Amino acid sequence: MGYTREVYQEAEEKMERRRIYNEQQLEKRRNLLFQRSPRAEQITYELAHTSILAARAVFEGAEAKTEIAKLKLQNQSLQKELKEILSKFGFPDNYLEEWHKCEKCGDTGNIDGKMCTCMKTLLRETAYERLNRISPLSLSDFDDFSLDYYSKIPVAEGRPSPYEMMSRVLAFCRKYAYDFSVASHSMIFQGGPGLGKTHLSLAIAKNAIDKGYGVIYVSAPAILSKLENERFSGKSNTENTEQIIMECDLLIIDDLGTEFTTKFSVSAIYNIINSRTIASKPTIISTNLSIAELQEKYSIRTISRIIGMLDRVEFVGSDIRQQKRRERKTVRNYNG
Repeated sequence: MGYTREVYQEAEEKMERRRIYNEQQLEKRRNLLFQRSPRAEQITYELAHTSILAARAVFEGAEAKTEIAKLKLQNQSLQKELKEILSKFGFPDNYLEEWHKCEKCGDTGNIDGKMCTCMKTLLRETAYERLNRISPLSLSDFDDFSLDYYSKIPVAEGRPSPYEMMSRVLAFCRKYAYDFSVASHSMIFQGGPGLGKTHLSLAIAKNAIDKGYGVIYVSAPAILSKLENERFSGKSNTENTEQIIMECDLLIIDDLGTEFTTKFSVSAIYNIINSRTIASKPTIISTNLSIAELQEKYSIRTISRIIGMLDRVEFVGSDIRQQKRRERKTVRNYNG
């Protein structure tokens, strides 16, 4: 996958911060050990000194073999003593070595001139992060989702109450997040505004990210605007957002239907849903629109894909945001 110069630069900066962190942590470990054992500090100095002497002896020819052998034995003795000191304090043998997040490349991002898999992963994560910045929303949690705002009065005789229905929706979303994998099914969250669609989709995103999956969460207006700008900008260094959203493990599109409708937007929505469906990649879409309203806005083949390939999750109740506003207004009036 191709990335922009900005993505490469940001990923390289992250890798550099890893190296700096490794050095800082090594220095902290050294200081802690030397405080507890001055002898350990002396040994590290002597080991460095014997290494210098051995290097010099190599250039002195055959007559230096005896001296090199002597230095080697001295070095082995010092290393054994240092190992015993580390063991005494419960430290591992590599305590005085840099610890790397990627041991294959030592956090350099390269192995023999080729990009390490850790750098490829970092580039991918960085591209996702940059795309996710389009959305000003922060990740939510299932534990923050309150059912107190849903009425316990049945909407009709013989039918469950909004509280009961949303209890099932919450349990369903929890299980979906817990079991999430690249083989998970796609869904469409439908219901009026302020019913928790965004909250639960963000909670799913958080759980998927915590499990190590690549997640992209964007609003429909933002992602379609970005795709259109890239398509018609004519710039060669624009980011390949279309490819990124097609390849991510989980794509979540919020507020479908709030974007300005154009031939491009209708075509782009279809291509996203169709391509990810063919690739069996999970997608979650949330919308305030009913199926009938979606049919008026999008093409028949787009709606066919949505109805046929995405599991429908219905959100019911009264707008929670308005309920909270009324609560805040009541508190302000009460406090005078």
